[in-house]
Amino acid sequence: MLVSTLILNGLVMGAIYALIGVGLSLIFGVLEIVNFAHGQIYTLGALALALLVGHFGFGFLPAAFVSALGVASFGYLLYVLFLRHIRKGEFERGIILTLGIGIVVQNALIHFYGATPQIVDTEFSFKDISFLELRVEMIKAIAVGFAIVSITTLHLVLTRTRFGMAIRALSQNREAALVVGMRPTIIAGHAVVIGTALAGLAGAVLAPVFTVHPLMGAPILFKAFAIVIIGGLGHLPGAVVASLIIGVSESLAGGLGSASLQDAAVFLVMIAMLQFRPMGLFGKGVRI
Repeated sequence: MLVSTLILNGLVMGAIYALIGVGLSLIFGVLEIVNFAHGQIYTLGALALALLVGHFGFGFLPAAFVSALGVASFGYLLYVLFLRHIRKGEFERGIILTLGIGIVVQNALIHFYGATPQIVDTEFSFKDISFLELRVEMIKAIAVGFAIVSITTLHLVLTRTRFGMAIRALSQNREAALVVGMRPTIIAGHAVVIGTALAGLAGAVLAPVFTVHPLMGAPILFKAFAIVIIGGLGHLPGAVVASLIIGVSESLAGGLGSASLQDAAVFLVMIAMLQFRPMGLFGKGVRI
């Protein structure tokens, strides 16, 4: 029963991690930029939900939706002001730029919110639901619902709509996309908005699960990198599979070992993947 509970909890957390990993992978797949500000974008979603619920009296569901929209708006500004000016082949410039943006955002959040951790209580806190004789916190189950709906919707958009096919075409061959009349800057901007919205949504739905503070994005950023490396850079289904692997590994390590082993388990999985499959489970060659 213990192992079953740990696996279920791991799958639940993995589904939520997938929001972060898919968003990071989408941005890389289209722009070939490793967004080192992704952790702070996740933090913005969490702090936005804490503000809406704690100070404005929003319910959890509308607060999560509004938080994701607000973070998406920030993502659009991030693209217009900075990311769209990075050219192909300027990989290092992208890393330095997004790292600097992340540091600025983090310190701005510390200035305005303070560094004291906050606990977010919602109408779903302290409630459980039963699943196959196992119990899951209701807030986590709702977060999984958000993750499933969001990722499924993104998959349908990418595979069934002209807009989604344009994103995939741009990620696979930018020059060919230009030849057939696509507008890469507009398409890439939409990809950044979607990727940041997913990260903001992840922060919002996890805010009631963990304590909220401006430094919470750093550990989640490294987990997101582990996810995209294990799944294959730019491969969205790979990011989902890798997220579930990370979630289960983390849960088993913490439950059967100790809490200090949780983060170690994540990176042991990543190191093993780099040793045996350096391109990840699905490889960089298979893109969005």
